[in-house]
Amino acid sequence: MPHAPAAASTRPSTHTAPTVHLVGAGPGDPELLTLKAVRVLQQASVALVDDLVNEGCLQHLPPSCRVVHVGKRGGCASTPQAFIERLMVAEALRGERVVRLKGGDPLLFGRAGEEIAALRVAGIAVEVVPGITAGVAAAAASAVSLTHRDHARGVAFVTGHTAAGNGVDWAALARSGLTLVVYMGVSTAAAIQQALLDGGLPASTPALLVQSASNPDERRLRTRLGWLAESLAASGLASPCVMIIGEVTEAQMQAEIQTQADAPSWSWSSLQPGLCPASQAA
Repeated sequence: MPHAPAAASTRPSTHTAPTVHLVGAGPGDPELLTLKAVRVLQQASVALVDDLVNEGCLQHLPPSCRVVHVGKRGGCASTPQAFIERLMVAEALRGERVVRLKGGDPLLFGRAGEEIAALRVAGIAVEVVPGITAGVAAAAASAVSLTHRDHARGVAFVTGHTAAGNGVDWAALARSGLTLVVYMGVSTAAAIQQALLDGGLPASTPALLVQSASNPDERRLRTRLGWLAESLAASGLASPCVMIIGEVTEAQMQAEIQTQADAPSWSWSSLQPGLCPASQAA
């Protein structure tokens, strides 16, 4: 009597060359995951997950997947980067399907460069699955075109928290004519403000601050460069928070106001509170 075929093993094969996937989880909203990210998550057997990854993203992992939380968040205690790299290498060499799940996009302030180098030294292949970065999500929250052709010739994504000896040339950025999207700048907002003013950027330059972009607790603040630090402190906004500095933020606001003025059947109350108090009072 023929024997029934053995059930296929769900454990990753140790005979295939190991590959680690660095996956961008996006800014928070699980619906902003890419289809490819979902597919890779569904095949994972070990997932190393950053602190800012929305728990809703983890629903795509198999029930058998081992989840390791490796917190990475500005101003908080973080898992040492060297430990994360050693763990990825060890698990991949054991034959696990390793996913490194990062908030935003892995290649933008996600330390992907360090992890790619460590994996390649160990002979492990790497595939990066891009995600929507927080700066783009913050702009989308207020329908701000970061590269509006009438107001900006480009955009610069820059960190407000730099390694020692690797400071940002804020004066050059002030002269660049670019929209500035500043990550991790809450704790250094006063210094950033002063450096941009010293570099020649007018105090009247509009700024938009967005906390927890795309999440249910998202908060937004409009201000100007000359009052950036003061407005931030008064608002109570905290990390994760992205600052968008440039004329594009006001251009969108003026477009909203003009649209409202041209359509009297619309209510001024549909604008964001505080956007144009003088017009609302008229």
